[in-house]
Amino acid sequence: MGTKRRFRVWRGDSSGGDLRDFEVEVNEGEVVLDIIHRLQATEAPDLACRWNCKAGKCGSCSMEINGHPRLGCMTRMSTFAEDETITITPLRTFPVIRDLVTDVSFNYEKARETPAFAPPVGLAPGEYRMRQVDVERSQEFRKCIECFLCQNTCHVVRDHEENKEAFAGPRYFIRAAELDMHPLDARGDRKEFAQASQGLGYCNITKCCTEVCPEHIKITDNAIIPMKERVVDRRYDPLVWLGRKIFRRDELEPAESMAPSTSGGVTGVAAGTPLSSARLPEGPPVGPDGQMDISEIAAPLQGGLSPFGEDITFPLSPEQVVYHHPEPEKEK
Repeated sequence: MGTKRRFRVWRGDSSGGDLRDFEVEVNEGEVVLDIIHRLQATEAPDLACRWNCKAGKCGSCSMEINGHPRLGCMTRMSTFAEDETITITPLRTFPVIRDLVTDVSFNYEKARETPAFAPPVGLAPGEYRMRQVDVERSQEFRKCIECFLCQNTCHVVRDHEENKEAFAGPRYFIRAAELDMHPLDARGDRKEFAQASQGLGYCNITKCCTEVCPEHIKITDNAIIPMKERVVDRRYDPLVWLGRKIFRRDELEPAESMAPSTSGGVTGVAAGTPLSSARLPEGPPVGPDGQMDISEIAAPLQGGLSPFGEDITFPLSPEQVVYHHPEPEKEK
């Protein structure tokens, strides 16, 4: 038999609502999502809450627990004091639909605005070849479960409604960084597109997105800062600028390389709206010496842990390779 614990849960819809007090039984080893399910079964059958996998991999049960953006299925009740009242509210950055369910369609609109992977010219699916080190560089960003906790906590989106048209948010900056690092992606303007159409310059590197990521992706250090550095190198490095002028790269590069995305659902700046009609992304803050105030990347390697395990080193020895490489045709 468990013990009774106090909860305050937000109840309401788009027209308004308030916090309601409940006392719910809590058993050993349970998570917040278990409590919501028990609350639905006993006292509030009409309580709306998204959830799916209950394993921290679908990102559906995003909510704010005691003011912190978290996944309900990954927040254990044992982390709270026994006499503590646990307050559960919806993500406050996005419009409330009902109770703990919010309208996160903003994120899907930004996903449609992000140019997709561009297959390499002259290669068919099945012919792509990548080195393992190139896979590992972007492997960390593919761990994203699209819980949108980073989008929720980003103050550029959260506190400034006027930024939303020109700002994609941290989830789509890691997507841009992943594709920019991809050796087979045929687009060469990922950095410029992130600066011009995704609002990369708005981010002032507070790292709040990294702090709330349940997959522990180093969003700021491994994606946003490197992208900002590459934009600065390309736009403001005097040697790069001089080289572009000497070799007339500005005239030789096709104009369509910086064309906005034409995918379905594109709106705002990315759809070709004149820049004068939207708030332009601002450049990153710099110090008196002209340098950005950034932190060093703490990870020993770019990207996350190898999916093969921590005890595997690369390149693999021939006897460890279990997949087949096609042999080149021998001369007859």
